[in-house]
Amino acid sequence: MNLIVAVTEDWGIGIKGGLLMSIPEDMQFFRRKTLGAAVVMGQTTLESFPGGKPLRDRRNIVLSDDPNYEVPGATVVHSLDEARDALRKFDKDKVFVIGGASIYTLFLPFCQYAYITKMAVKLEADRYIPNLDELPEWSVDEESEEHEYEGVKFRFLRYANADVKPL
Repeated sequence: MNLIVAVTEDWGIGIKGGLLMSIPEDMQFFRRKTLGAAVVMGQTTLESFPGGKPLRDRRNIVLSDDPNYEVPGATVVHSLDEARDALRKFDKDKVFVIGGASIYTLFLPFCQYAYITKMAVKLEADRYIPNLDELPEWSVDEESEEHEYEGVKFRFLRYANADVKPL
């Protein structure tokens, strides 16, 4: 399983239910990586998408506390165990955790790789994920050259987890 997210210097990922910054190159990267894959998200993340609809050309797994929550075109699960059961049907290399913050934290131990777009900026945020640079089991194993969008420098990094827990 993988995780994919854009973060600021202090590992901020969102504010008021939205992204901190939309970088076209990052959006293309996200699309390339997740197309044809299973994507795991929380209900709030799904509802932040245009029309609150699942992502096209992907298998959408949505974790919700609401036992009556249903979404056409998505598999809704209500616990980590249900999510794990649903995800076992997929090739673990083609599963991506896509948010939000609590879902990233919940699934972090089960992820082999984290694809991080790291922006060299601090922006006001109300949602953060754990700083992988401070977790001993995580290390950068791939790094792109530096890119820039609207004055913000960023890199695409892949972190590897040396202590992946079985799903």
